[in-house]
Amino acid sequence: MAIKSTIFKAELQITDMDRNYYNDHALTIARHPSENDARMMLRILAFALHASENLSFTKGLSSEDEPDIWQKNFSDEIELWIDLGMPDEKRIRRACGRADQVIIYSYGNSGAAAWWEKMQGKLQRFSNLSIFHIDDAAVTALAGFSQRTMQLQFMIQDGTTLLSGGEQSLEIAPVTTKQRRSS
Repeated sequence: MAIKSTIFKAELQITDMDRNYYNDHALTIARHPSENDARMMLRILAFALHASENLSFTKGLSSEDEPDIWQKNFSDEIELWIDLGMPDEKRIRRACGRADQVIIYSYGNSGAAAWWEKMQGKLQRFSNLSIFHIDDAAVTALAGFSQRTMQLQFMIQDGTTLLSGGEQSLEIAPVTTKQRRSS
């Protein structure tokens, strides 16, 4: 019998001064059996960084045709595609063709550096692609926030996120690896 996803509940309070976005979100997160706490918390961080009323988690690891998070408009067109990790060129090319904007959050310092070195030349042509890196220390600290029921506060200002939950707090500053070109 297959192992089922574990369900987590998260109440997010988001204060994003960079985008003038202030809202609360109640999320139900299905953590795939092959996903660890750190990756799940990275999904929550990515959600908070791009939060909107239409942003949602997808089937994620259980689907090759969907990102971890996306935002669709009322015509079912993909406005925003967010992936975590180090996707291959084919997946990135497909995402850039399907979505208005594609964002990748890489993690795993040594692996991500090697991935970027290999992919850099191939990815420069995609004007709708942005890539950010989250360092290992932040990923490890993020995993410490994981609980079956979470109340998390995100304060985002000048590209830096202050995450608070219970007695813990963490400052995260994603490093821009590639920035999409403005149209």
